[in-house]
Amino acid sequence: MKYVSLQKIKQIELPLQLVTSQNKFTFIDLFAGIGGFRIALEKLGGQCLGYSEIDKQAIKVYQQNFISYLNKDEIELGDITKISEIPLHVDIIVGGVPCQPWSVAGRLKGFEDPRGKLWFDVIRLVNKSKSKAFIFENVSGLASPKNRDNLELIIHELESIGYCVKWKVLNAYDFGLPQNRDRVFIVGIRNDLEKSQEYKFPISLNIHPKVFDILDELKSLKVIEKVKLDPNTLFQGMIPPSRTRFQKDDELNDFFIFSDLRNGHTTIHSWDIIKTTDREKKICLTLLKNRRSKKYGDKDGNPLSFENFKEIISDIQINELNELVKKGIFRLTADNKYEFVNSKNMTGINDIYRIILPTADIVPTLTATGAKDYIATASIHATHPQEYKNIFLEKIYRQKKFIPITAKHACKLQGFPTNFEYHEKDDIARKQFGNAVPVPVVEYVAKELLSILDI
Repeated sequence: MKYVSLQKIKQIELPLQLVTSQNKFTFIDLFAGIGGFRIALEKLGGQCLGYSEIDKQAIKVYQQNFISYLNKDEIELGDITKISEIPLHVDIIVGGVPCQPWSVAGRLKGFEDPRGKLWFDVIRLVNKSKSKAFIFENVSGLASPKNRDNLELIIHELESIGYCVKWKVLNAYDFGLPQNRDRVFIVGIRNDLEKSQEYKFPISLNIHPKVFDILDELKSLKVIEKVKLDPNTLFQGMIPPSRTRFQKDDELNDFFIFSDLRNGHTTIHSWDIIKTTDREKKICLTLLKNRRSKKYGDKDGNPLSFENFKEIISDIQINELNELVKKGIFRLTADNKYEFVNSKNMTGINDIYRIILPTADIVPTLTATGAKDYIATASIHATHPQEYKNIFLEKIYRQKKFIPITAKHACKLQGFPTNFEYHEKDDIARKQFGNAVPVPVVEYVAKELLSILDI
């Protein structure tokens, strides 16, 4: 992958600006959050006529960044469900409609969730305003096979009130951010406008900074060229089907996952951290490899009895299993079977789920609920998977050369400008950035729209 200079990265930074008389178009900011849409649209010459948000902490951040004596008459619209009047002659309505109903984290309740029904308020306000166009954003789960009928219903309803509507899943990575963040963007243009059928979504910028490029603590690090390896060496003959576009089949991963429920060349198990013998490691791997077998139960992960272990390791002794219980790796269930103490994947081990190397192309999707993800402050190099794992444990994990993802990091990973004033409490700020829209993606989606509208 081509390395990108810091000069090019700086080109995508979007400075906050006050509304001026040079505004080219107007917009309404629904589900405004902390202003991701607004930053992009103001950069392109937009003037906000009003904003809607109900989270008090988000409103506080929004107002301290955007509302001043120059635009003090801008309308605070409040709860979208209670909006009866909306500024007329608005050019564009935008918003990141609450995503939880369509996400895995939100349990995919869709329109059964009251937040999912907010789409109907969105459609009501678009219909009332007859705006020239709109841009809405949501999680990629809205476009998943499970939710596709719901997406098509939303599209149909927007079309029925007089708009040509198009949608696409876009990733923040393709717009200059080292974050794997897929989001659905829905763009509509009023049918009576001359070029209403002509909108096309922007293509990738082909600007790909690495994680260390945008984090101040890591800027002194250098790029390390990774060696190419045979997939058989990496995956022992079976490439996992769940690998993402950012994981190559001939290179070592750019992250390490802490989990007793997975296995792979960059998976760290509790028996890698706790002092264990080769024999104990074998017993642990036996449970890992067999816990999902239907032979032992119908659960996604089943505990194994001593008799089950004995079928696989004929000379195993009960005291060997109990020793792993003493070490805090196994635990006994109510029916006297053995399972891992760390039995939930995302909980990780020792409060760590993932450590991303600074030379990685991306960090995982930032979320409002947060994740136990960290970024290493040192880079490593190896020519074999086991060597890679050993070096990571010795030089990064045991030496504690990793840092949590802070609000300052999240601000940059979402493409917010450096002068953006986020919440003083880091946990609240991280949640707000996790809910926010990636600013550069909005900028390029909106830029294409404005060219169609001849604004």
